[in-house]
Amino acid sequence: MKESLDIESRDSLIAYRIERAYGSLQEAKLMAEGGFYNASINRLYYACYYMAVALLLKNNISAQTHSGVKTMLGMHFTSKGKLSISASKIFATLFEKRHSSDYDDFVYCDREMFDELYPKAEAFIGEVKNLLENTDDKSR
Repeated sequence: MKESLDIESRDSLIAYRIERAYGSLQEAKLMAEGGFYNASINRLYYACYYMAVALLLKNNISAQTHSGVKTMLGMHFTSKGKLSISASKIFATLFEKRHSSDYDDFVYCDREMFDELYPKAEAFIGEVKNLLENTDDKSR
């Protein structure tokens, strides 16, 4: 986000991103139930991405790209012990799986991959939610 948001707009955007995270988690389940595993992994990644963006917004940290979000999470949260290494690895794994399934040829995700990654995505979201609830608001 290039422009600076007022506190009310920023808080609304954070709430929206959190809502999108939980909605994307539900979408992932529906896609998997329909056998659309590449799409389900995409939605798992976006669920985590939206939570990560909410955390960055809450801390007034800007990232312009998906890679930037991953980098900022590592720099400001994982390296400082605020976000677990396992959570950071979950995000990185989903980032790579989503990118590969969206852009590479002949990449097929399956039920086993979804069943492995879904609880990890839930864990990531839970950990970030806890950080959001326990992070001092840097703009107030």
